[in-house]
Amino acid sequence: MRRGLWGLGVALALAGCGRSGTEAETAAVPAGAADFARTLHERLLDAKPGEVIEIPPGRFSFDHSLTLRADGVTLRGAGMDKSVLSFKGQKAGAEGLLVNGDDFTIEHLTIEDSRGDGLKISESENVTIRGVKVQWTGGPSTKNGAYGLYPVLTRNVLIEDSVAIGASDAGIYVGQSDGVIVRRSRAELNVAGIEIENTINADVYDNIATRNTGGILVFNMPGLSQQGGNIRVFDNQVFENNTGNFGAKGTPVASVPAGSGIVVNSNDDIEIFNNRIADNDTANIIISSVYSTGYKDSSKSETFDPYPERIHVHGNQLSGGGGSPDGLDLKALKVAMYGLRGRFPDVLWDGYVDKKKGGGPQICLHDVSGVINADGPGGYKNPGKDARAFDCRLPPLPAVDLGRG
Repeated sequence: MRRGLWGLGVALALAGCGRSGTEAETAAVPAGAADFARTLHERLLDAKPGEVIEIPPGRFSFDHSLTLRADGVTLRGAGMDKSVLSFKGQKAGAEGLLVNGDDFTIEHLTIEDSRGDGLKISESENVTIRGVKVQWTGGPSTKNGAYGLYPVLTRNVLIEDSVAIGASDAGIYVGQSDGVIVRRSRAELNVAGIEIENTINADVYDNIATRNTGGILVFNMPGLSQQGGNIRVFDNQVFENNTGNFGAKGTPVASVPAGSGIVVNSNDDIEIFNNRIADNDTANIIISSVYSTGYKDSSKSETFDPYPERIHVHGNQLSGGGGSPDGLDLKALKVAMYGLRGRFPDVLWDGYVDKKKGGGPQICLHDVSGVINADGPGGYKNPGKDARAFDCRLPPLPAVDLGRG
């Protein structure tokens, strides 16, 4: 399979989110920290429904994963960067903390330098992640864990006032889930800052995504338990996501071009509005099919719909970006279409359309500088700039209500 569009080009503080990763290093190591670490491991294993487990101020080191499998548990620290769970010397386990339990709350603490994912919550309902930082302190590296905050196969999920730094796949990721809100959080120096994948009914708002490879990703991928849709991305700041891609080779996210602002891939019923999107060097907004990711298993799922449809972009503040796309071929396409000093318009679309359906994909674009149809199906030989087909309107999507205010 040809590499496709993505294969061509393979700081701002958030108030209330705590100090930087380097400042977290100064958290005091309290007397008896080793004893508390052992106690925490045992308390999580023996936790009973309704229990509140407090993490005092200090830095606590672990050489193996922590696991919680009880319902109704709250894990509460003394504050982000005040209560730090460090897995820098981790020898065993695939995550920092793994949770399989409903009605779970984790808040006001930091998880750092886990060998694998930072916080993974699987097959759970009614999950709250509040004021939690997950980070890798050594800077961007393929050796970092894949996911920072990682609810998967979940229902009714709230992530708020949290931070993710340095994940080699996605900093804040929600996958194969239903009923999700991600708000007032910051994602920085990850491959994907915030990623919503194969998830139904999600609102992503009031977040900051900067200095990632891609800022906010809304993906559908084949071979998973469900297809996603009905996702709103609004009131976010998505800027300067130009960090080189350090994802593991062969993963879908490894194909995301550096300089991607908001990316919609093979997803339907997406509304992107009232965001500030700026200075993302490949394009501020990318709309694509899985055929453009180079993902070789894309044709093996008969029920998977690879085409993005009913995408509504309106009311955003867009500026800069598109002037230095990632990869020689994307650069050549930009020069051919817009000249040496030119730039891609705000929206880059790969051009894949389901010809079996009438009426087109209904990609409706307003308040943008323009759109380029890169002609992926034609081998990128006949790209176009005509924006008339995108002058349409779609009804607003409903808000997600988790019943929590």
